[in-house]
Amino acid sequence: MRLLSPSLLPSAAALALLMAAQAKHVYEYWDIGYLTTNRGIPNLESKKAIGVNNHFPLPVVRADKGDTLVLNVHNSLDVGTSLHAHGLFQRGTNYYDGVPMTTACPIAPGTNFTYYIPLDQAGTYWIHGHSKEQNFDGLRTPLIINEPEDPYNKIDEEFLFTVEDWWPITFEQSMDIIAAPHGLEYIFGKLPGALINGYDGALANPLAFQPGKTYRIRLINMASMPEAEFVIDDHDLQIIEVDGVSTKPKTVKVVRLAPGQRLSVLVKAKPSSNLNYNYHITIMGDYLPSVPGIFPITHTSPIIYNNKSTEFAPTAMPLASEPFDDINIESLEYLPALIADRSLFLNLTSGFTENEYSHRESINFKVYRDPIVPTMFTALTTPDSMAINPITYGPQTSAHVLKYDEVIEVLLWSPTERPHPIHLHGHVFQVIERGSVKDKTGEARKTVPQHIAGYSPLMRDTVMVDVGGYVVIRFKADNPGVWNLHCHFDWHMGQGMNMLFVEAPKQMKEILKVPEQIVEQCRRQGIPVEGNVVGRTTYNYDGAPDLPHLHPTSPFV
Repeated sequence: MRLLSPSLLPSAAALALLMAAQAKHVYEYWDIGYLTTNRGIPNLESKKAIGVNNHFPLPVVRADKGDTLVLNVHNSLDVGTSLHAHGLFQRGTNYYDGVPMTTACPIAPGTNFTYYIPLDQAGTYWIHGHSKEQNFDGLRTPLIINEPEDPYNKIDEEFLFTVEDWWPITFEQSMDIIAAPHGLEYIFGKLPGALINGYDGALANPLAFQPGKTYRIRLINMASMPEAEFVIDDHDLQIIEVDGVSTKPKTVKVVRLAPGQRLSVLVKAKPSSNLNYNYHITIMGDYLPSVPGIFPITHTSPIIYNNKSTEFAPTAMPLASEPFDDINIESLEYLPALIADRSLFLNLTSGFTENEYSHRESINFKVYRDPIVPTMFTALTTPDSMAINPITYGPQTSAHVLKYDEVIEVLLWSPTERPHPIHLHGHVFQVIERGSVKDKTGEARKTVPQHIAGYSPLMRDTVMVDVGGYVVIRFKADNPGVWNLHCHFDWHMGQGMNMLFVEAPKQMKEILKVPEQIVEQCRRQGIPVEGNVVGRTTYNYDGAPDLPHLHPTSPFV
């Protein structure tokens, strides 16, 4: 074998050019429209759903790191729509983050729009609707981005599992029901069916394993509310990726995912084919009512080592089950715990307003409402002195303006009877600490190990805040743009548990070059694209969308 001399080794610039030459455009053509279906789940009523190209499940999107996803959309709905690539940073392309009235306007009914999304990351992601919580009605699909230099590329085969809940009512219907007295009781009386890879979970496909081989299993929870657990009888699961971030290997028996979260695990097959095994996917959540045979529910399917054998390893009952441990898993790329420049306290609260009998969801007692001018345009078109002032973005966006490169620590607290999977757009964050607000002894407090040299806290983009619990996260404001932080329970998002980070407005003006098609979508719908929250160039924001704030004495639900 002949080795290259140092002078002949490719330079970093040459490698970059080589990668650019290999990059490609990945084209998708989506006609987003209505379908009436129960998704094949027995005894479940059909409803008006939202599919793509008159079909369910939606097409899985696959690409390589460095590619550009070109997603051509036609909106055949009678309302606006938009698409969010969950977990992608959209660095320099904030306007393609797909949050209507935050980063752009919705795609108007009957019109076309094209997303051009540079795929600068690798890992397990998903694409879902972000207008009117259309995710709830089916507008959701995996996005898998392969990494040619993946540190865990020595695998023999890969499998993908998505988990969804499928409710017999539309999101619009559910919001009307929730607004009525005892609405949640009515909704929870009609619990959802479970979908695995887009089909009735009871029909989950068997897997084929060969002795001694290594398999990567990608898991995505695309549900609106339930959590999901995955376990294989008598097999270890080695976590290697969390929310698109490679991790140091961590061996567990079971993994749990909240809505919005993703995981990859490696599974080493047994050395012989004497027995077959089963895998189990459980749709669960102790914050939802239990209905025997309906919820929680476990779907089981075989892993076949020997298709001529009927012998299966026994299933240990009950199945292994445990919360996901964010604190004792490390990101693979070394980054020590960030030192915070400032801290924010966010109370994830639900309660009642003065003149309403229904409850709302809020952050720090503020119920989110869309501004009249999309927030990104406000940041880009107002003078610097206004753009750095949170009042410019209106009272009901709960906007926090961040300085470029500052490290933000956020304490998330849930005092209510519901947990909250909190998702931050445009970033991954370090999970620093977990605990219970009622803990008087410190036993429930878990922090990243401070005594281990070289410890790198787990980085992810969606974290579960347990009932009565708190989580401390930290991230660096190094991605100029407007980014949402919200609960990934669709109902909670729809009821107002959302807020905005306006990150580095001055740098935004230097970096973001808004395509004409973004502006045109706003113009055709009569949506202004300049000025403060209501389109003025002064601090006058009379007429800004507003709702009564929750009272601090409001009873929690």
